[in-house]
Amino acid sequence: MRTHPISLPTARITVDAGAVQGPLETWRHALGHGGINALPLPERVVEGTRKLRPRWIRIFLQEFFNIYPERGRFDWSRLDPYMESFAATGANVVAAITIKPKPLFPEIDHAVWRPNDIGEWQEVIRHLVRRYSVEKKIVTHWEIGNEPDIGEDGGSPYIFRNAKEYGDYYAMTVRPILEAFPGAKVGGPAMASMSAPIFTEFIKTVRQTGVPCDFLSWHLYHSDPGRHGYQTSIARLLAKELGGNVPELYVTEWNRRLSDMTITADDQAYDSRRAATVAAAILSMRNAGLSGSFYYHLWDQVCYPEDFQPFFSERGVANMLRHWNDLPHRLGLFGVEGEVRPQYFVYRMLSELGENRLSASCDVGDVGVLSGCEGDTVSAMFVNHSIEESCDRSVAFHARGLRPGRKTLTVTRIDDDRRWSPETCELLPVERREVVTTEAFECRVHLPADSVALLRLEPCPRNI
Repeated sequence: MRTHPISLPTARITVDAGAVQGPLETWRHALGHGGINALPLPERVVEGTRKLRPRWIRIFLQEFFNIYPERGRFDWSRLDPYMESFAATGANVVAAITIKPKPLFPEIDHAVWRPNDIGEWQEVIRHLVRRYSVEKKIVTHWEIGNEPDIGEDGGSPYIFRNAKEYGDYYAMTVRPILEAFPGAKVGGPAMASMSAPIFTEFIKTVRQTGVPCDFLSWHLYHSDPGRHGYQTSIARLLAKELGGNVPELYVTEWNRRLSDMTITADDQAYDSRRAATVAAAILSMRNAGLSGSFYYHLWDQVCYPEDFQPFFSERGVANMLRHWNDLPHRLGLFGVEGEVRPQYFVYRMLSELGENRLSASCDVGDVGVLSGCEGDTVSAMFVNHSIEESCDRSVAFHARGLRPGRKTLTVTRIDDDRRWSPETCELLPVERREVVTTEAFECRVHLPADSVALLRLEPCPRNI
């Protein structure tokens, strides 16, 4: 038997529409994809992603695209349609370079990172950048490598024993990128673990050598939203302590802890706690001053062993198959067949908050709030999540600083009742009604455990 909302513990949320705190920039919390197979995004995923109005999508450029099959010859037939599917979403691409062309790396060994001809490697990189940053204008950011501290275990054909090795690889790869496209943003090291020594040593290398570095990047899979903000704070302190200008800080892959998702059944992919964890982690990263995050991933995929056999060890291929076939983590905003998942709607809510951030507060620690405005429309996203066990709550919403007049109040919610249209990827309103506000307005919103809600106050059209 459900508890009546009037008996639930109350969280008081206050939003001040007259206290604009600067640009909201929710686009900085973006999406990631790739590294599993070479299939372009299907049209349904492209259309759904376009509705999120993404500014960036981070991808792997994996060796299975086989862009340099033999010396002196390029083949873009697999990579072109892949890249164009991301461009069709309206996003720019942040591309992680993880190619390992056979002519330059004839041996299958992820510890081999130096090509047999550095000049030829740099020419391959020039062609790659020229095609997708200059001719096609898809890629704006180039990330050098992926999880260099764990190699094949991170889906990458490279592992580095120390920061000097990675620094040499970084320097020899950045040079042709900037020669081909001087406007490129470049960075790394895309660490699987920020605590690995390579991360700190790479920052020192950047300071000492002056090699261009526009962003520092790392990955985190953890189910405690606060951990994501904590690591951002640590990265900022490390960068500041070493002096000079602090580069942008990007988490180029993140999600819940993978070990929490190794035995999930399909229906658990629709657990609203997943969406609440995503929303709470985003708020944590924002509060810590992260420059950008890339949720991994956009679309669940199948791993085909023949894609990896030419450049991964037998163990590496087996590991990829286990992760993406035997243990379907169901990370995607969309499932393998294009079915929309709850966490998709977190990004939909973020895209609807508006251009400017408003002052917002809550008197309960387990309820997070982010508020924005665009013109006279005021919006607020509420997140009910506890690392231990969340409880149902009633939100007492108080707004002030409003322009008086008639408005439409709309409340949508991500919860276990799946309140959305699977066909249109639209949330269905929990409540929608006309209201008249003075400079202030208040109402109640039911916020079940592990749910996310969006409240909007929008001026009514004048002819109604």
